[in-house]
Order: sequence, then C-alpha cells, then structure tokens
Amino acid sequence: MDLSSIIGVVSGLGFVVMGILLGSGLMLFWNLPSVVIVIGGSLAATMIGFPLSDVLSIFKVTMKVFMFKIEKPENIIANLVEISNKARKGGLLSIEGDIKNTNDPYLAKALQMTVDGVKTVDIAAIMQKKMSITSDQHKTGIALLSSMGAYAPAFGMVGTLIGLVQMLANLDDPSTIGPKMAVAMITTFYGAIMANLFFIPMADKLKIRSEEEISNMNIIYEGVVSIREGEHPRLMEDKLNVYLGDSKKQAKEG
Repeated sequence: MDLSSIIGVVSGLGFVVMGILLGSGLMLFWNLPSVVIVIGGSLAATMIGFPLSDVLSIFKVTMKVFMFKIEKPENIIANLVEISNKARKGGLLSIEGDIKNTNDPYLAKALQMTVDGVKTVDIAAIMQKKMSITSDQHKTGIALLSSMGAYAPAFGMVGTLIGLVQMLANLDDPSTIGPKMAVAMITTFYGAIMANLFFIPMADKLKIRSEEEISNMNIIYEGVVSIREGEHPRLMEDKLNVYLGDSKKQAKEG
C-alpha cells in the first residue's frame, strides 16, 4: 500500500472541504448534472481515444497507484550475487532451487532458460522483449490517466457554458442570475478537482512506478546475462550497483 498516494488524496480533499466549510455549506457545491457532464464526458472522450479494453482496465490501473509493492533494487542485486556465487561454485544446475524460491516470474523465466542452456543472445532477446511489452503497458495506463486529466477541465468548461446559456435564456428574474451563475461555475470546479487531484497526479505516480519496475527488470536482465556468461560475481555486482542512487550505494557499502 502506498501511503503517500493515500495521504495525498485524503489531505487534498480535506483541504478543499475545509475551504468550502469556512465560507459556506457543502451542499452549495453539489450539483448532479455537473458531475454527470464532467465524469461522463471524460469517460466518453477516453473511449473515443482508446480501445475499449484499455478503458475497462482503468480500475486496475488506478489501483496500481495505491496498491503497489516492488522489490528494492539492492535486494535484487544481493540475490543475484548470491545466485552467481552458487552457479560459479556448483555450476548452472545448482541454481534450480532459486527458480522455485523466487516470486518474480521475470527472474524465474530467465534463470530457467539459463539452466536449460539457452544461448545468451536468445535469453537477452526474450528478456528485452518482455521489458518492452511491460513498458508499453505502463505507457498505455499513463496515457489513459493523462488524457482524462486533460478532458476533465474541458468538460468542466462545457458544463459551465451549458449553465451560462441556460442562465442567459432566463433573464426575466434578475434575482436568479447569481444562483444560476454559481451552479454554472461548479462544473468547472469539478473538472479542475478531478484533473489536478486525481488524474494528473495518478499519471505522474504511474510514471515513477514504471521507471522503478523497468529499472529492476534491467538489473535482472544484466545479472542473468552475467551469470550465463560466467562473469565473476564481484564484477557483476559492480556493474549492477550503477543502477543504485548515490545514497543507496553509500548505505549498502556502509
């Protein structure tokens, strides 16, 4: 569970609600037609721009923002070094137990190909293809949320224009202009909230998630290729430590 995302959403909504309550009541900012225009319009536009299968995956994509667990890169490196030492001393067949113990399908598949004696060039090609597919899947989710972040304010403006037209069509009673104008502006408010508190920040978080996952896959890729080629574990470790930031390197060395 990602506490940062949860705290961000809860505190963001909390500050907005607090700002409203300091000046008025919550019901003043509730308007069902505005909700329908912003959410319905954003989803409709997204369905036009993306395949239906991608749109239907929006819940799964959103959950990755809040429910996401990834192995620390330093732990992956330590595991690969241990496997490399084992393979160097007992041969590639000695690492079969590590295949059963790992929870990472990407690592398990790569190690299995290594034990099976698949050529290094073929292992590399398969692993790179898997990385490319994973990266493309991430890009689709990011693009989906980014697009919704652009559509929401636009449909907020559409709702405001609809409200203004309805207001201008009934100017016989000047006392209703103020309330109707307020309702017209609420749709823009909804669009801004949906875009800037949900869709755009979620897309940004998914970008970070994608970079972390692809980085881990690259570590595994280079580590397995090194094991397959019989490189010295110390050399492999030095190569993989490049993926760690300076602070993580210092913590590991310390």
